[in-house]
Amino acid sequence: MSKISTFLAFENNGAEAIEFYTSLIPNSKIISKNISEGGPIPAGALMYGVFELDGQTFKAMDGGPHFKFSEAASLFVSCDSQEEVDRLWDGLTADGGEESMCGWLKDKYGVSWQIIPKRLMELMTGADRERAGRVMQAMMKMRKIDIKTLEEA
Repeated sequence: MSKISTFLAFENNGAEAIEFYTSLIPNSKIISKNISEGGPIPAGALMYGVFELDGQTFKAMDGGPHFKFSEAASLFVSCDSQEEVDRLWDGLTADGGEESMCGWLKDKYGVSWQIIPKRLMELMTGADRERAGRVMQAMMKMRKIDIKTLEEA
């Protein structure tokens, strides 16, 4: 097991968020979830949670209103197909999530994600540099990445 994992401090809905993430990402599970019963930490708050998304360990807690997420850190998902891109994009932008550009979005909890098909990386790092440039230009106009449009570029 790695010594390093990502720690997410939510304002007040961490337990809900980790339930949502583990239901959306295959090969995921909640390992532990410690919910406050009251006292110095409000009842119902996630005091500490450990979960895995596709085998990657994360830790989380509710930290109150002074904890805010930003695009400076994002969760990068390398997708095998357009269907996977579509499913994750639709799930993560539902119920208050926000689309951004070039495969980036914010989910309803404010966490930034990059939903990127492996095919994009193949097209942009191939030997044909002119094609890579056309692919980059096409991608720069997209919100959700469309593999077919990239391949036609």
